[in-house]
Amino acid sequence: MRELASDAHRFFACKDYFRLPLLSLPSLCELRRFSLRPPSRRLPVLRLFCYRAMASSSPPIHVKDKIELVEKEKQIFHRLLEVLQHFNLQTQLRVAGGWVRDKLLGKDCYDIDIALDNMLGREFCEKVNEYLSYCGEETQGIGVIQCNPDQSKHLETARMRLFDIWIDFVNLRSEHYSENSRIPTMKFGSAEEDAFRRDLTINSLFYNINTSSVEDFTKRGVADLKSGKIVTPLPPKETFLDDPLRVLRAIRFGARFGFVIDEELKEAASCDKVKAAIADKVSRERIGHEIDLMISGNQPVKAMTHICDLQLFWVIFSLPDKYEPIIAEGCERTCIAHMDAAFNLLQQIECPTITDEQIRLYLFGALFLPLRKSVYRDNKGKKIPLVNHVFRNSLKLKASDAEMVISLHNASERFISLIPLIALNEEGKIEVDLGREEIDVPVDSRRRILAGLLLREIKGFWRVALLMSTLLYPINPKQNEELLDRHFELEKSRELFKRVENKIVDLGLENVWELKPLVNGKDIMNVLQLKTGGPQVKEWQQRLLEWQLAHPYGTAEECLDWMRQTHSKRAKLEQ
Repeated sequence: MRELASDAHRFFACKDYFRLPLLSLPSLCELRRFSLRPPSRRLPVLRLFCYRAMASSSPPIHVKDKIELVEKEKQIFHRLLEVLQHFNLQTQLRVAGGWVRDKLLGKDCYDIDIALDNMLGREFCEKVNEYLSYCGEETQGIGVIQCNPDQSKHLETARMRLFDIWIDFVNLRSEHYSENSRIPTMKFGSAEEDAFRRDLTINSLFYNINTSSVEDFTKRGVADLKSGKIVTPLPPKETFLDDPLRVLRAIRFGARFGFVIDEELKEAASCDKVKAAIADKVSRERIGHEIDLMISGNQPVKAMTHICDLQLFWVIFSLPDKYEPIIAEGCERTCIAHMDAAFNLLQQIECPTITDEQIRLYLFGALFLPLRKSVYRDNKGKKIPLVNHVFRNSLKLKASDAEMVISLHNASERFISLIPLIALNEEGKIEVDLGREEIDVPVDSRRRILAGLLLREIKGFWRVALLMSTLLYPINPKQNEELLDRHFELEKSRELFKRVENKIVDLGLENVWELKPLVNGKDIMNVLQLKTGGPQVKEWQQRLLEWQLAHPYGTAEECLDWMRQTHSKRAKLEQ
């Protein structure tokens, strides 16, 4: 501990500390605050830093000596061997890749990909159906997924169901890449050639169904699995220049399993030539798919930290040539600091009503919080949020994803201004403007109106928007503080979230977007003596919604009475 304390003080004497690749920004912030704290308050920070330092080196992983099949796997593999025996086929059947890795780690996996050494997957599936027909059993439909290099499908894959499990069949292959393309020339290959052309050693293992044994043709797949290392079978620079998408896969698996990324792999992934290849040779759809898997995975912050450490952040999340205001240097670390805080806060609140999709977009939203005020101009000169460009152009994700993240940013800003009002426990009356006329309403009514209108816009995402706002609250606009130095007090954020959430529930607003209007457009037209709808009807629909929020037990007749009185007062004032 004492040695670490001394290192911390020396560490911050270096002005380029924020560029060091081995520490995430939250760790840097902790260390920086550590150097300024009195001795009595340093121990918690030292513990946190030691924990993160230990996490940077993976402990030995428990790997099984052999693969233990569950009953359904035994049935599937036995049926496949029966097909070989019936037709006297000399085919070696091997389960490839992730299934082998996960089974050795003791995890259940039903994503079974079978590699064939001497025939196409479609041909073997047809043999399976012939055998089923011979046995008097129902044949299965065969789905053929054509090769699609843009989607990393370099060979035709056949699919069929056996014992209610989808199985993929593909032939073993070797690859040859041209200099300017990530799309290889494919041909039949040996199991060893197939193993070496894979992205990582831990994904290069086979389970030979014929011999019931694990095959490790790279001679290091099992060892790297046990030691928790992310390594490529061939030299990493060669591997990444052949297919730059493998950089993102290495990052994703490293984060998912908490494995240490090989230093030579890091050096190759961050070199200028590989970064250029990622930008030029990989489709943005594939980049977006990998990033989406990382954000939806179990360690999204770690994955984004790897991307940042390898200097790939702005390669992945590319920006347009012109935007305003200019993003500060080191903004990528700030982005990850926000995401780290958001992820940790989410773990603390343990809210079962928040869905996986809401969590996914919440984490995307937190990552891009520092970009929320930046805009660029489209072809027509219209100002567009920069976040929209990242989703639509850099990642090629759904337009609805971009729209929701931008809505979360806007809602979180509005929540910040509402938090003091919603969280107050004062009594008494306060004025609120419903249209042009001001009426006296109780504090709770004002809370219901302002909070209700916001929740009706953001709907089921209101909890994650509130979470996001607690990370930014309070904000002092007069204080020019670098976000690098922002101290996210997660315990206070959690308490604030719970306080506001409980108040919203107490006010009966939890599902307020499902609230049905008491008065319809026809009723409004009758009061206004209009023959057709228009802006006036739309304006009154909004005003009547506000009245309904302020009077949760009001009736339709009471609502119409208020409208008649208000409309009459307005008419007299306009005379």
